[in-house]
Parts: sequence; C-alpha cells; structure tokens
Amino acid sequence: MRYLVRDRILGFGEDYWIEDDRGNKVFLVDGKAMRLRDTFELKDTRGRVLIDIHQKMFALRDTMIIERDGDPLATIKRKRLSLLRNHYRVSLVDGTELDVSGKILDREFAIDYDNELLAQISRRWLHVRETYGVDVVRDDADSALLIAIAVCVIHLAERERGEDD
Repeated sequence: MRYLVRDRILGFGEDYWIEDDRGNKVFLVDGKAMRLRDTFELKDTRGRVLIDIHQKMFALRDTMIIERDGDPLATIKRKRLSLLRNHYRVSLVDGTELDVSGKILDREFAIDYDNELLAQISRRWLHVRETYGVDVVRDDADSALLIAIAVCVIHLAERERGEDD
C-alpha cells in the first residue's frame, strides 16, 4: 500500500494528512506545539490516537519513543559507529530490530527487517512538491508504525542538520 505524505513546512504544531494512493485521507499527523519535548500523534480519520510519538528527555543522543495505547512500542535513534550518517536503528519492545538507511533528508530511504524490505520512502514516483511516498511493501506490515518510523527518522535527521548549521 502506498501512502502520500505532505512535508510539514513550519514544523511542530502543524497538522498534516497522510493519504492513500487514491487520495483518501487515512492518517492525521497532529504536531503538538507548546510542549517541552517534540511530540506528535498519529490519528485515524475519526480522530482516535493510533500512535503517540515523543522525544525522549535527558537522552545522550536524540531519541524518539513510539507508544501505542500508552504502552512503549519502539525506540528510534541514530545508529552508533555507522559509516553511513543516515542510518537509524528502531528497537521494538519485543526485541525486534529494524534498520532505516538512505538519504533521509532527500526522502529516499528504506525500512528493513533482517535485510527484508518493509517500506520504501521516496519522492521519485511523485510529481507534487513537498510530498513523499511511503510504500509499505508487505501486506502484513503495521502501516501506522512504519509511517510513524518515517516521520520520526525525518524529524531526527532534520534536528541533526539544524545542530550542524
């Protein structure tokens, strides 16, 4: 299933819709402004929170936490000692590790599990500015989680770029 994500222009506090490949609104990314830490909620079309995303406070490295129904689901941080600067590790609470690598800031990257592609993130197949696609390639994959991972990794890479400037 392919999803279209409009890049947020102004950052946190701005909401944006994620659509399926037929143009139907599927998820709302609700950026929470006026918080001490960066926070998003991924909601369905009825406004129910599916996934809560927030920055881990007091971490040595930028870390994002993904929760579902108030329970931790995953932790995302830049992979240590990677020759690729744009390489992130997703640690699920069940012990599963996902790898995210590619050109994050260009919106050209992949989410893999044990060298198996779960989702491809790309602008290549789109002609709309400020939009990228999340192509979830496995039918049994958790689309909401993979979209949340993509949102987190882009946010972490943008924060890191801002610190380098």
